[in-house]
Amino acid sequence: MRLPQMPPLHTPFSPGAPVRSLQDVERIEARPLAEALPVQSTYEIFVNSAAAFGDKTALSFLPTADPAAEPIRWSYAQLLTGIHQTANLLHHLGVGPEDAVAVLLPGCLEYHLALWGGEAAGIVQPLNPMLTDEKIAAMMQLACAKVLIAYGAEGDLGYWSKALRLRALVPTLTTVLRVAPHDEAPEATPALPAGLVNLAERHQHPDDHLVSGRHIAATDIAAYFHTGGTTGAPKLARHSHGAQVFTAWGSVQMQGIRPEDVGINGYPLFHVAGVLPGSLAALSAGVETIIPTTGLFRNREVIANYWRLVERYRCTYLSAVPTVLAALANVPLGGANISTLRYCRTGAAILAPELAARFKRLFGLHIHESLGMTEMAGISTITPPGVNAPAGCVGWRLPYTQLRIVALDAQGNASDQDMPPGQPGMVLFQSPNLFSGFLDAADTAKAFTHDGWLATGDLGFVDDQGRLHLSGRSKDLIIRSGHNIDPKVIEDALGAHPAVQLAAAVGAPDAYAGELPVVYATLRPGVQVTEAELMAFTAERVDEAVARPRWVQVIEHMPVTNVGKIYKPELRQRAACHTVQALVDGVCAAEAPGQPRPEVQPEGDNAVRVAVAPGAQADALATRLREVLAPLPLTVRITTAPAAGSPQTA
Repeated sequence: MRLPQMPPLHTPFSPGAPVRSLQDVERIEARPLAEALPVQSTYEIFVNSAAAFGDKTALSFLPTADPAAEPIRWSYAQLLTGIHQTANLLHHLGVGPEDAVAVLLPGCLEYHLALWGGEAAGIVQPLNPMLTDEKIAAMMQLACAKVLIAYGAEGDLGYWSKALRLRALVPTLTTVLRVAPHDEAPEATPALPAGLVNLAERHQHPDDHLVSGRHIAATDIAAYFHTGGTTGAPKLARHSHGAQVFTAWGSVQMQGIRPEDVGINGYPLFHVAGVLPGSLAALSAGVETIIPTTGLFRNREVIANYWRLVERYRCTYLSAVPTVLAALANVPLGGANISTLRYCRTGAAILAPELAARFKRLFGLHIHESLGMTEMAGISTITPPGVNAPAGCVGWRLPYTQLRIVALDAQGNASDQDMPPGQPGMVLFQSPNLFSGFLDAADTAKAFTHDGWLATGDLGFVDDQGRLHLSGRSKDLIIRSGHNIDPKVIEDALGAHPAVQLAAAVGAPDAYAGELPVVYATLRPGVQVTEAELMAFTAERVDEAVARPRWVQVIEHMPVTNVGKIYKPELRQRAACHTVQALVDGVCAAEAPGQPRPEVQPEGDNAVRVAVAPGAQADALATRLREVLAPLPLTVRITTAPAAGSPQTA
């Protein structure tokens, strides 16, 4: 090893005394941050971990979800070797510190070479493979991506064909690096044309140092992570090396992470939760991380075998979003011994009290909540092990961070009025792991208050112990005639019904009130219940009359984002269509009984299209529908279709 080209060695991250109070957080802060955290880059983390843990297993990839199957294991020393080789291959391909390396991979060991080798050479850009070619290409163009590291097989999402299509869509792209599937024999690896290179060629490059001789500063940009992406253009958030390092260190301190720990990381690695608090924190402290097949938690067999996998690998912690926890609650232990689990953590969405109670009742596990966001490198607050807080409590802020709760202004944005303990408002942060802004300066300006605090959009309050409690998102508030209704009140009420698996409340458009509360539910497997029964059950448990939902609708599948959060924009679209359909049906029944019923479909955010079928009464019906639907607080486009010809807007 060529020590002059290596960063100075430090001990790997390790926790101090357990955190059990805000005073314990403040105790950590008594030491200057520069002394407590001397590491500057993610690259240094892997140098330190390899020196400390050597042959200890860092990553175990499960080719299948069968607990009896043998995993593919990499040690900490092997991981650093691969990071060096990958970074040096990227350097050979012309990647410099300001060049973006895009990543389009499923769950696999090589994802960690792409992430950390990419950050050692340039700026890594993990991509959501479920987005359209156009959205992925737009993000790569915004980042001026030079190299794309892509899975060399189709998988379930068409990885390789998508990568080949992206070559023609991204002018800055010079090379595609192909990652061979784990079961591909070396002799089966295809010959590639110019511009396509096998990642296996990394083995031709030095494995003990960075050929570039790069010295990475804490302020250097490590990654571009995209936010959103399901509607509109995703935003690219810049993470500095220092921000990512702080997230790993802070997670270790708050959670008491130690080398004896083992955990299954089923989060997608295009999302901060899986990459930073999920992976980097573990790898900074000597933990063994299990990668559960290429499909991760999207693989139903992983969920079905989860408790047996916990037993097989003697996992000490469980981490998953609430929708995954809800699925696990339907998986019986089947005799599996899960006594090694000492900690269960969730985030990304607020935990329903009934789900928390069910987990405790079924498995003896208390679910600890945290708050994380892309703009804070994946973690903001944590409820540590040993602290059994109520559902909705996401714990204490990380050391060296600042937290405020402020009142909302008339537009639902953050004001300058600080709220006292126990009083709700919007959550604001300042912290060492704050992102370096979006690539678009206009997006950055919208993310901060005028005095430089990150406006999270989360609503909550701080209790008398200094812990943060969340109630929802400001954009999810249901505003009925100027009355702000917290959807969590409705969701918790309906979620307490023993038949309900998940519940989500949204606002349905109303001509008079603006919005009316409505709620959707999915049911637990094998259970039947009527919507009328659920409606009565919910109404009894919502004290405020204005907050009681106008209707409950049972749906087969709850729409979720690609990381498992309930996707409320789709539910709001459904509610808008439901409202419009009811009004359309009323008009047709009263005034055009012989006319075929118009088709109602969503048409983007807060917009609905009503297609009037051909018929003698079509024009008159369209005119009447326009009158009836005009007062609704959304865009309604009414089209008529003649017997022959294309639709015409009415």
